[in-house]
Amino acid sequence: MHNKTPHDLGYLIGLFGVVATLLWIGIFKYTPTEALQIKPLIENHPLISWMYHVFSVQFVSNLIGTFEIFTALMLIVSIKKPHVGYYAGAVASLIFVVTLSFILTTPGTFKVVDGVPLTDFFLFKDIVFLGITLITMQKGHQAIQARRQTA
Repeated sequence: MHNKTPHDLGYLIGLFGVVATLLWIGIFKYTPTEALQIKPLIENHPLISWMYHVFSVQFVSNLIGTFEIFTALMLIVSIKKPHVGYYAGAVASLIFVVTLSFILTTPGTFKVVDGVPLTDFFLFKDIVFLGITLITMQKGHQAIQARRQTA
């Protein structure tokens, strides 16, 4: 029987935060408000701006939301099936790397307020989320290696 450590508890709390955020924001992507809110981020990104040439603003938002919801569900499954965590962590890490890259690709993201340089903190939080999903990916990789050794 595996004894839970404080590290495991901390990881699960962090994972809950990532899952809750992905679900919440993923669902919100289906609204016209969020579709318009993310438009400047998408249209200024060199790797994903092409989507607006092919799809509508709402469809792109729905697609991203679906991707976020699916990833959250994979992360939930990874709690009981750690090998799924490798793939869930990889997909979630991709989401957070792209989100963090918006800091560099979106005009007006950095500003100075009262002499202090600031960015949009809703993007910056993804550094923590990236860390949690990299741990998820590592746990998944360990689970896959363990399965191979016992097979």
